[in-house]
Amino acid sequence: MSLRALIADDEPHLARHLQALLQQAWPELEIVASARNGLEAAQQIAELNPDLAFLDIQMPGLTGLEVAQGIEGPTRVVFVTAYDEYAVQAFEAAALDYLLKPLQLERLQRSVARLRASLGSDQAASQADGQLGAALQALAPKVTNPLRFIRASNGELTHQIPVADILYFHADDKYTVVQTPQGEHLIRTPISELVEQLDPECFWQVHRSTIVNLQHLAGTRRDDNSRLFVRFHGHGRELPVSRAYVARFKAM
Repeated sequence: MSLRALIADDEPHLARHLQALLQQAWPELEIVASARNGLEAAQQIAELNPDLAFLDIQMPGLTGLEVAQGIEGPTRVVFVTAYDEYAVQAFEAAALDYLLKPLQLERLQRSVARLRASLGSDQAASQADGQLGAALQALAPKVTNPLRFIRASNGELTHQIPVADILYFHADDKYTVVQTPQGEHLIRTPISELVEQLDPECFWQVHRSTIVNLQHLAGTRRDDNSRLFVRFHGHGRELPVSRAYVARFKAM
């Protein structure tokens, strides 16, 4: 059975160029979709479950990093980047593959050889998940003065909430839900900005739409499909952990 892949790049001519190179380097690979932005890529990955996703890092809607954070199925990721030298270094150190623009056939052929060797190995796939989580964490900004309070709305009232009391943040349409033991509050700050302001020792991003407070975690649970969920003290809702971050919870 041939392997299936998705290409995501907001510049169509670069997506076509990558597809043409892949046809030379890996003719049996089936390109099942080509996404023009991060949101479209995330949706197509969830619907199609391709074996591989070639993700441009800089895309509107969601970056390639954010798309990777949200993958919950079997899709493996190859990052494509033009300018993010810091990202290239992090991925290389974590043994994740990447393609540097402008794309070169010889470099792609080396990548294909590694992908062929690793895609059939469950152990390699598990290791890649841990490496992806490590690389994404390495790219997280260092917070020198983390937030201590957040002003959030509940109906017509605005509350000053101690950050330590928050169970989790979860993106919900145009707002971000601030969940405390007492109930839900709303703010407009997106998850991508919040993670840059919170103490990384206490708050972990576990999905592109979710940040959890480790101090309130009660544990984890796996369902019949081996998907991981986090549980909270005194709170009934469970939240999914995307595959890129599963390795961080192995000790729990």
